[in-house]
Amino acid sequence: MNFLQYLYNAKASLPVREEYYNGLLLEKDFLANGAQIYSLLNQQEMLDQTPMFFQKVIKEKFKESYFQNLFIKNQMKMILKIFEDNSINVIPLKGVFFAERYFGHLGARPTSDIDLLIKPIDLKKAMKSVKILGFNIEEEPIKYHFHCSFSKTLPGSEIPLTVEIHWDLLQEKTSTFKVEEFWAEAKDVEPYHHVKRLSDYHTFYMICLHGWRHNMDSLKYYLDIIQMIYKVGHKLDYKRLADDAARHKTLKRITRTLTIVYQECPFVEELKPFPYKLPSRYLEYDEKKRQGIKNYKRYLDFIDYQFLSYDTARHKLFEVVRWVKTK
Repeated sequence: MNFLQYLYNAKASLPVREEYYNGLLLEKDFLANGAQIYSLLNQQEMLDQTPMFFQKVIKEKFKESYFQNLFIKNQMKMILKIFEDNSINVIPLKGVFFAERYFGHLGARPTSDIDLLIKPIDLKKAMKSVKILGFNIEEEPIKYHFHCSFSKTLPGSEIPLTVEIHWDLLQEKTSTFKVEEFWAEAKDVEPYHHVKRLSDYHTFYMICLHGWRHNMDSLKYYLDIIQMIYKVGHKLDYKRLADDAARHKTLKRITRTLTIVYQECPFVEELKPFPYKLPSRYLEYDEKKRQGIKNYKRYLDFIDYQFLSYDTARHKLFEVVRWVKTK
């Protein structure tokens, strides 16, 4: 986690000890984000300040990410074309579009599946369209969930490629969130007429919700949020975010997520101050990863995330009941 300050804090100087970089490469979560690290170091012209063995490893991660994303982008283009031909409005979420727009390169952020937002009225047409393209393995739908998944096997790969078709961004009955507001500010993607992209503001909102959904348990969620603040922070209105989240009853989720980012990465305050931070009582990232940590801290963190991240007692109760029924 401390390494992130070297990527975004102009006052910080990269360590020179090779042992430091050896230690980084031993961390699985760091290595899993090697493509992002390589790309950011390269863009900041800092790559040559790191040892050659370190450069070699993270460059390999970048190349893996590039070729995988190139394949996924081609698959996505086929899906977007059939959606366009069938007049299905669609917004690609995260994935290769996010990597190119906010990290500056197709290979700069690895992607393993395709996430698409459509309107509920188009769900049947969208499902039929992806099946035509060979995505015939349909996952069992989850009650109150907001997406369905279709996969297809790939020659020479044990892992199928999955398309998640979303009609919303949050689970039913846990907020008053209105995804229509995101559609209203979405921009056209040339040369399409039915393919849109979220505004920078709504992309940031979505990325914060995505980080919360995973309880900020990986470096990639921090990188996504910090990179957006770094690239388009001047366009992000935190007051609007707080006001919208209060209306949507997602304020606790948004402020919890950003509080954790600012708590773990204090240098972000210099990029863009966040005035709505909650008390710093969350389990630290390093503690989430540490095997020997006392169990009660993990339990408290889980309870806070799973059941107390909701703005109303009704939403909290619904989540408790839902969780019990699925266990």
